[in-house]
Amino acid sequence: MIYNRIALFRAERGESRRELAEAVGVNHQTIGYLERGDYSPSLELAMKIAEHFGVALEHLFSFRPFESVAVALRRAEATE
Repeated sequence: MIYNRIALFRAERGESRRELAEAVGVNHQTIGYLERGDYSPSLELAMKIAEHFGVALEHLFSFRPFESVAVALRRAEATE
């Protein structure tokens, strides 16, 4: 399984699934499948999505679950 943060990046931009889908050339349902983990993207699609958000692939996709945002924030605050 490939884990992703697509929904997090979309929400940060206030972007709908449909808007992201149009930007990367897929059906809006594909974005939903990706976000739920029901579908793994092709390398081409993963790269298009990363490019759309202006981030490296590993910021969006991982073979391991991502750390929750709350845990990451607590850790960052503890190191300040």
